[in-house]
Amino acid sequence: MISADLTILAFAGERLIARGPLADAMPSLHAAQFGGEPLLVFDSATGKVVDLDLRGSAEDARARLAGAPEVEKRGPGRPKLGVTAREVTLLPRHWDWLAAQPGGASVALRKLVEGALKEAEGPDRARGSKEAAYRLMTTLAGDRPGYEEATRMLFAGDWTAFDTAVAEWPSDIRAVVAETAEASWRNGAGRPA
Repeated sequence: MISADLTILAFAGERLIARGPLADAMPSLHAAQFGGEPLLVFDSATGKVVDLDLRGSAEDARARLAGAPEVEKRGPGRPKLGVTAREVTLLPRHWDWLAAQPGGASVALRKLVEGALKEAEGPDRARGSKEAAYRLMTTLAGDRPGYEEATRMLFAGDWTAFDTAVAEWPSDIRAVVAETAEASWRNGAGRPA
């Protein structure tokens, strides 16, 4: 099910009609479905199209959205903290090194994973931003002039040529795609000032 707090971007034709939490945008989306223009709703983080059931009233549609997922009860681990026990396969020398670390194997593994997550944050954010912008571009502007050039420039990391390629697109589409692509420039650091 789709979460009520999913952050969305919604277009009626070429116009951005809603952005923000899905539950808050539901009245606008429900009203727009009868406006005659195609309604497209996107997950703002991934750029993927969100398929909604807008039957009935706006309140009916909002009630069909999922709330926060319930946490599954598990045996081992520390479930209140969200910690779950799983199997890890390592060589004996790896286990020896982990056992010698302050706090033991679990603490050492958590520190290693957290360090790797922080190190990859910029490149991961840049890649995710690029992929989301590409999905939005393909759906909203795949048949527009400059699309192919904009796609090449997005993946090449050339924001000035990208801006030139999308210059003729409708303002809402251009703005949302550029905003979504922002984190992909300079490996996640944004456009140079």
